[in-house]
Parts: sequence; structure tokens; C-alpha cells
Amino acid sequence: MKSERLSTCTVRIAWMVAIAALGAMCLTPGVVRAEDDASAKVAIDGPVAASSSTPLAENAPIPTRDLWDIIRSGGPLMIPLGVCSLLLLAFVFERMIALRQGRIIPKPFVRRIIEQIREGDLDRNQALELCEQNGSPVSEVFGAAVRRWGRPAVEVEQAIIDAGERVTNGLRRYLRVINGVATISPLLGLLGTVVGMIRAFNAIATTSALGRPELLANGISEALLTTAAGLTVAIPALFFYMFFVSRVDRLIIDIDALGQQLVTMISAEELDNRNKVPAPAHTRRNQKVST
Repeated sequence: MKSERLSTCTVRIAWMVAIAALGAMCLTPGVVRAEDDASAKVAIDGPVAASSSTPLAENAPIPTRDLWDIIRSGGPLMIPLGVCSLLLLAFVFERMIALRQGRIIPKPFVRRIIEQIREGDLDRNQALELCEQNGSPVSEVFGAAVRRWGRPAVEVEQAIIDAGERVTNGLRRYLRVINGVATISPLLGLLGTVVGMIRAFNAIATTSALGRPELLANGISEALLTTAAGLTVAIPALFFYMFFVSRVDRLIIDIDALGQQLVTMISAEELDNRNKVPAPAHTRRNQKVST
């Protein structure tokens, strides 16, 4: 429950950060276009400035647009692509926090419980209480093994396997969303390309657009913008999906190795071997002298 509440809180924070970042990008004003700058100088300075407008335009910055104008030029399919980018930002931020090594496998807890069980300083109830207090994924696996304290090694290993499957499902949470974004985004971009080309060919069919390239510009621009936006969202999504899958696999391998160490200390076979260990030689000599 503790880990679920932390994950929910992290998702909410991630959503707020993603929305704030997108809003900041959309509200950032673009560079003033060269022709607008030139026309403004003509209006202010009068006919004298008009005669010198050409060199001023040549020295003006390259015409650009802000992010909001680009999104509107991409057509209606830029809206679902924007939603996909928000989902990607939110869940990548959440998984970055949730899959930290120190949160999944806290070294102080693992070192303490393994050393104290090995030295015999912890019994079943004390070890189980420590696992419940920690609340990390590795403590859930250790807790399942401790509940089988003194049982055969096969039963302890099976408990670790069952708990490991539950922990794995928790670690892989939201990875399907990231994979879905990586799959859907290029398809949305392709659909936008098709829609933009349809508009361009409709302009050719309904008007004499061959001599007027500006009539084709909107459709071609929409096609290229949606394609670029889809790939821009899909490529990072695929990268982060592969990165998080690799991290989860590595964490599961580490948890399984620690669980096997615990099996060798709390299984019935190991406890019987400890009870059958003969006392040291000096202890036996002291016993004979006393008799």
C-alpha cells in the first residue's frame, strides 16, 4: 500500500510537470517575421524607410513561428500527438523515480536482515516485522520467504517465485503505456500525412493549383508536420521503453539472487544442519572435566 500511494503521488507530480512544460513551450513567443518587421519600419519611418526596406529585410532574422502556430498548422491530428507527448513525459518521469535502485533494493535493509539472520540475531517474527516496516519490493519477497521459515527449501523457493511475479508486475507498471505511445505516435503521424496529401490533391483537383503553389502549401505542410511530430514522440518513447524493460530485468535478477541467499539460511535443511553441527573441541573437554 505504501508503494502504491507513492506511485500515485509520483504520477500526479509528473502530470503537473509535463503540463507546465508544454504550456511554457506553447506560450513562448516566436521571432518576429522579417516581412512584419520591415512593414512596421515602413509604417513608422514613412517613405524614406520604404526605399531602404530591401536591405533591412535581408539583414532580418530567418522567419520563424512559435510552437503553438506549428501545432495549429499540423491539423487536428496534432491534438492526439500532443496528448501522447504528455503521457510520455508523465510516465517517464514517474518510472525514473519509481525504478531507482535505492527504492527497489535498499542496501541498508538487505545487508541488515541477511547478516542478522546469518548470525542468528533474528527469529521469524522479528524478520517478518522488519520486512513489513520497510515496504520495498525486495522486502515483499523477503517477507514471503520468511513466512515459510523452517519449511523445506522447495516451499521457500516457491514462495519467493510467487512474490517475485507480483513484484515484477508492479515494476512493469505503466511500461505498456510507454510502449503504446511508441506504437501509436508514428501511426498518427502517417495518418496526418495521408490527410495532408489528400487536401493537397483536392486543391489540385478543384482549382488551378499548378500555377499557384500556395494552395498546395497547407496540405503538404500538414503532412510533413504530423510525420515529424509522430516520429519526435515515438523515438524517445521506444528508447525509454527499452531502457525501463532492461532496468526491470536487472532488478528482478538481483532480487532473485538475494532471495536464494535467504533460502539457504531459513530452509528446514539449513536449520537441521545448524542443529547437527558438533560443539567445538574445547567445549567437549570442559563437559568431560565437569562430569
